[in-house]
Amino acid sequence: METTIRKVDKQQVWELRHQVMWSDKPFDYIKLEDDDLGFHFGLIKENKLISVVSLFINNEEAQFRKFATLQQEQGKGYGSALLDFVLKEAKIRGVKRIWCNARKNKVDFYRKFGLQESKSSFIKDGKSYVIMEKY
Repeated sequence: METTIRKVDKQQVWELRHQVMWSDKPFDYIKLEDDDLGFHFGLIKENKLISVVSLFINNEEAQFRKFATLQQEQGKGYGSALLDFVLKEAKIRGVKRIWCNARKNKVDFYRKFGLQESKSSFIKDGKSYVIMEKY
């Protein structure tokens, strides 16, 4: 199955974010104040956007946010391919530390990519998160 990973428009990212992450919230809930400053990447399969993530770089640090894959496409390696791409992209751009707010039920997924749990955790809208990072 042919897949490609490339930069995509924030509007495309917003649609997938809303559908996958917070479909019960108003559409604007999934928009980030700094979306204009980020690099938005998508994995496309058969001309359909199925996974997205946004990368925000600040000097030698980066955060990836709003990582979402269509429910029916999860567990097939697409999200892994996209995250691997983004980690390499960050490295190419000189990033020394990359981090994310990981849902606690997804910690094992991020560990596969070398991210470690920090001591910082929080709860947002009833979901538990931990900050995970990689140097």
